[in-house]
Amino acid sequence: MKIATCTVLTVLAAAVGATAAHAAPSGYHLIKTVTLGGDGGWDYLNLDPASGDLFITRGSHVMVVDPASGKQLADITGLEGIHGTAFANGHAYVTEGGANRLAVIDSKNFTKLGQISVGTRPDGILYEPVSRRIFTFNGASNDATAVDPASGKVVGTVALGGKPEAAMDDGKGTIFVNIENKSELVAFDAASLAVKAHYPLAPCQSPSGGAADTAHGLIFSGCDNGMIAVTSMTTGKVVSTIPIGDGVDANRYDPATGLVFSSNGESATLTIAHEDSPGKFTVLDNLPTANGARTMELDPRSHTVFVVTADRKPGTPTAEQPKPRPVPVAGTFRLLVLGR
Repeated sequence: MKIATCTVLTVLAAAVGATAAHAAPSGYHLIKTVTLGGDGGWDYLNLDPASGDLFITRGSHVMVVDPASGKQLADITGLEGIHGTAFANGHAYVTEGGANRLAVIDSKNFTKLGQISVGTRPDGILYEPVSRRIFTFNGASNDATAVDPASGKVVGTVALGGKPEAAMDDGKGTIFVNIENKSELVAFDAASLAVKAHYPLAPCQSPSGGAADTAHGLIFSGCDNGMIAVTSMTTGKVVSTIPIGDGVDANRYDPATGLVFSSNGESATLTIAHEDSPGKFTVLDNLPTANGARTMELDPRSHTVFVVTADRKPGTPTAEQPKPRPVPVAGTFRLLVLGR
């Protein structure tokens, strides 16, 4: 009986979603695909707000791309286990998870200027505008490192109590970070580095990607169990959930259009939902993208969305990793550009 009920609910949910998408589609579609090639996997895509250049981290190197033309501007090499990029004072800061440090890059000529030691296995990264600090979120030491970009010095550490993933800020000096292994959201003060609260995200499981609607005080946490948890910045309560595809690793919110985006690598879809009113959302589309396209970036000026992927082949099992991840096929890495 339980299985039958779940099946009926699933069919009804799919029908409602299909009706909503048919009645009010987002208008987004695939504009073009640009083959960038090169070796390695990939993680975050981050736009430099000053130049509009797209920084794509690829394990040991960063590809810098002009998103308008698709032209590769630079390939910054000699890095270790890199993940995300943040921008401040004319510099790009890249988390080197394989070396427990930040790489400091000149964001105009793309040369490496130096490095800053941070916590263990830095992954996510955020520039917080009120404190004017860079924060790295360190997956193995379960903490965040605060860096003053003006001096290049570490100014403190925040114990988070679990494995951090994406972080967002409220524009007023508070940072919210997803804690993947505890399915919670931690809020802390960017200036004092004091933890304010640990908020449970149930029914969300294993939150990774994130975005924020600062005007309405909402955090969007992309969850491993096929949903976005929408949390109030004020109360820490989950006020809504949005159904998405499988394998989310990034989310974005466009304040100009009220659209929420989720890149779903396992479903090979981009979920697009509209914020009808604070806490009320309608799924408009689940656009086909490509298998493995789990991370994304949004250009808030053009409202263009970028995802990346590559063809992949089975990895070679070892004693340490009997079920290895698929291996990207060299030369097939590509950028997918979606817009209206």
